[in-house]
Amino acid sequence: VPSRPLRPAGGSMSVVEHVREMAAAGLHSNVRLLSGLLLTMSGNNPELFSPSQKYQLLVYHADSLFHDKEYRNAVSKYTMALQQKKALSKTSKVRPSTGNAASTPQSQCLPSEIEVKYKMAECYTMLKQDKDAIAILDGIPSRQRTPKINMMLANLYKKAGQERSSVTSYKEVLRQCPLALDAILAGLLSLSVKGAEVASMTINIIQSIPNLDWLSVWIKAYAFVHTGDNTRAINTICSLEKKSLLRDNVDLLGSLADLYFRAGDNKNSILKFEQAQMLDPYLIKGMDVYGYLLAREGRLEDVENLGCRLFNISDQHAEPWVVSGCHSFYSKRYSRALYLGAKAIQLNSNSVQALLLKGAALRNMGRVQEAIIHFREAIRLAPCRLDCYEGLIECYLASNSIREAMVMANNVYKTLGANAQTLTLLATVCLEDPVTQEKAKTLLDKALTQRPDYIKAVVKKAELLSREQKYEDGIALLRNALANQSDCVLHRILGDFLVAVNEYQEAMDQYSIALSLDPNDQKSLEGLQKMEKEESPTDATQEEDVDDMEGSGEEGDLEGSDSEAAQWADQEQWFGMQ
Repeated sequence: VPSRPLRPAGGSMSVVEHVREMAAAGLHSNVRLLSGLLLTMSGNNPELFSPSQKYQLLVYHADSLFHDKEYRNAVSKYTMALQQKKALSKTSKVRPSTGNAASTPQSQCLPSEIEVKYKMAECYTMLKQDKDAIAILDGIPSRQRTPKINMMLANLYKKAGQERSSVTSYKEVLRQCPLALDAILAGLLSLSVKGAEVASMTINIIQSIPNLDWLSVWIKAYAFVHTGDNTRAINTICSLEKKSLLRDNVDLLGSLADLYFRAGDNKNSILKFEQAQMLDPYLIKGMDVYGYLLAREGRLEDVENLGCRLFNISDQHAEPWVVSGCHSFYSKRYSRALYLGAKAIQLNSNSVQALLLKGAALRNMGRVQEAIIHFREAIRLAPCRLDCYEGLIECYLASNSIREAMVMANNVYKTLGANAQTLTLLATVCLEDPVTQEKAKTLLDKALTQRPDYIKAVVKKAELLSREQKYEDGIALLRNALANQSDCVLHRILGDFLVAVNEYQEAMDQYSIALSLDPNDQKSLEGLQKMEKEESPTDATQEEDVDDMEGSGEEGDLEGSDSEAAQWADQEQWFGMQ
């Protein structure tokens, strides 16, 4: 029996139209099954469907594969669809439309060729074939590019380091959609386009729509963020956040938290992160930094709870993996931290916190050269974040590459400006070379003049005073720093200094406070245990004086016979090891 084309009888729908309706209804698994069967029928009998119907079937089948995350297979079918469309275009040129009613609606219903190319580019990005994605989108004439095509192109150009092309594409997105804020934030401002120029591109829309007067201030704030001017960025965002219409905005609070973190103000950073997550319990963005800060403070139980909560929200984001990795890292489980960091990078290759976590784990495992690669990538992604440079410099110092560390610290000092953080970072490197000890002292004094409460500067100054055996000066410095804040490391170092001047009871108090703030602080624990061990013979003697019932006084006298000077004979050597 000769086959006949599958066309509708009377006014009923064709089978391809049924496929189209199911696709529009989101019945992807049904579309995949039916279109697969119909394409096989078409292969066995090429006359069964018209060229336009074959094109539609291939596109709908590819769409269903895309939905099932079978990206390579989808690309293959999209490519076949475009070839079919090419052949269709040629036949339509040879045989122009007769203008009958049947051909007109069919041509109107054909899936957009530009949309097919966009979907192909999406597949390529999922397959990490960015060059192919750029090539397919580049092939679309500029006038035919929709805003989402320009946005994807801009992001791909940026990732590939083609900044000029990226800026052009982001500007095109703004021309088409003047309120595309991510094109401003992650796009133009991050590529060093001046805030004033970006603001000028939105001025018309701000003036024409009521209640948008805040937008120019918003752009100004994030322009400061991207130039590394943390203080002015914080002040500008605070002024925005205080305005009644934008009060309690989670994105602004998250930005503030991140800025406080960058400025080294961990206390305010944690406070703002807590405010943000109270407003939005499903918040994921920025929670990796929050988890890192909690872990640094020794709040490992809170970190564990945060990680569990984030995994319940989504395990397809980098943040939960980073938070869990921070818990492992600060529990000294470096191999596990390395695995979790790698998993986070796999999910988001632009996650700075994941790169820092993996880099730190590699460094602590002695794989310094691999760690350096990760810190360099973090710097490329976040050139204004000081902690990225700190990680790299620590690697250089760990491998005794003091010269490279000095060059990098000087570059950071010149690039990010002379603030307490950059001064301290440069001083840290200077402390490693006996020749530059005086320079380190000057830099630290400048840093502490700017910010007397900056913990890292206080720690490094204390280290310098310890070397010079100026313990009284160190105690005064630490007491002053602890007047308005409580920090585990500062309490522990104060304990070390008090031991050096024979103030043993207060030293024990300081170690105890340090351990109450971070129960996992090994050095405080060692300090406390050493003192308890040294004190125990004295305690035994005192007990025998009070109650000699057991008749073991001789043993007590023997254990307590060492003089106090002998007990602490190794004190200086022990202190130097801390």
